[in-house]
Amino acid sequence: MIARRTLLGSATLALAAPALAQAPVLKVGSTPTGIPFTFLDTRTNKLTGFMVDLITAIGRDQGFGVEVQATPFAALIASLTTSRIDLIAAAMLATPARREQIAFSDPVYGYGEGLAVRADGGATWTRLSEMRGVTAGAQIGTVYIEPLKAAGLEVRTYDSVADIMRDVSLGRIQAGFGDAPIVAYQIAQGTFRGVRLAREYQPSIVGAIALGARKGDPVMAKLNAGLAKLKSDGAFAALVAKWNLPASIGA
Repeated sequence: MIARRTLLGSATLALAAPALAQAPVLKVGSTPTGIPFTFLDTRTNKLTGFMVDLITAIGRDQGFGVEVQATPFAALIASLTTSRIDLIAAAMLATPARREQIAFSDPVYGYGEGLAVRADGGATWTRLSEMRGVTAGAQIGTVYIEPLKAAGLEVRTYDSVADIMRDVSLGRIQAGFGDAPIVAYQIAQGTFRGVRLAREYQPSIVGAIALGARKGDPVMAKLNAGLAKLKSDGAFAALVAKWNLPASIGA
């Protein structure tokens, strides 16, 4: 009888074990060019960065795994709404227009636009209102294009921030705009040569990035719970320090 009970107990555990081990794995869209938030590490050929670390930590805390997929910034929302991915973890500002299409988590990190000019004598501007008539570059799909046009700039659009910085350094455009932490980080790392960050410039297009999910998806509760926990226990601050991010603005 003892042996039979032992066998039955072992069988029950064997059946239960796979169910306990199988945490859901969510497909996460991240951009390969948004260093230090999301980028492709050429040494490992894997996506990494602040937002990748963040969603991985939230998943670990909330009981789901993540499969991070390289997705162009302009394709992130379409990929989410058509279920090619389940979440967005990238340097995406949670704007009213984007909220009409998808749901966003509580604010993750706040910043404004960064202005890059030629390192050898680029003009000095302190605010956007001074730049009417200036030829400037901005990345396709970002929130900067329309405000720059409204301020009277001649805007050229690019697939990546790297392409913008190249044209600034070559003098093809007078100014380049991008997410301030991304531009600052890559200039400091020597990735963008021949340009400098205009430290005197005061950003006016300020917002907060957040994690994205489809509207009505119950995973949003887990995203917010995990984010709140990481912010309260010091893990979030540790990630900010790891990726050398400046102080968050308004988030």
